Amino acid sequence: MSIGAGVAFGAHVVVHEGAVIGPACVIDDHAVLARRPRLAARSSAHGEPGRLVLGARVTVGAGAVLLAGATLDDDVIIGDQAFVRERARVGPASLIGRGAVVENDVTVGARARVQTNAYLTAHTLLEDDVFVAPGVTTTNDDTMSRHPPGAAPRGPTLRRACRVGGGAVLRGGVEIGEEAFVAAGAVVTADVPARAVVMGVPARVVREVPSEDLLAPR
Repeated sequence: MSIGAGVAFGAHVVVHEGAVIGPACVIDDHAVLARRPRLAARSSAHGEPGRLVLGARVTVGAGAVLLAGATLDDDVIIGDQAFVRERARVGPASLIGRGAVVENDVTVGARARVQTNAYLTAHTLLEDDVFVAPGVTTTNDDTMSRHPPGAAPRGPTLRRACRVGGGAVLRGGVEIGEEAFVAAGAVVTADVPARAVVMGVPARVVREVPSEDLLAPR
């Protein structure tokens, strides 16, 4: 275990063996760090999780659980009661909101915003500056666990600076294009082109994101 300078722990924090906590992190009350995953016999997530690594100035909210093998880069904020699983990576200055779930093998880029109670299924990819609104659900298995043996789950891919509105559902394997906009409550069953605005069930393209709404690359 390694704990950097100036780390602040709240009450009743549990840190399991193998955690690496960078300098100036804040770990709030009842957080659990580096607990090893407990997996079902048929889980696709088996494998050595590795160490939990927190960069500098990471904030972990009250009651949050970060499993062994997760990596949080500098200035990440993890909200109260959030859950981050093994081999997930959250990029610098990103936010994972209260009660959100980041499953195993998820990659979140820099400056992303994943809001309250959002669910990022295993093998989802979020590029830099993506916004995921409250209650968004991603999926990675159309068969609901009746896939052929050895079939790999396919999470959605969210390209740079796209936005997904509250309560939207993204089918496994879909790609949301760069700067695309998914309206609240949409059910996305097919790829969304870059800059497209989609809405409805199933989601359909209705217009293009105007130039003045685009986020300049960083």
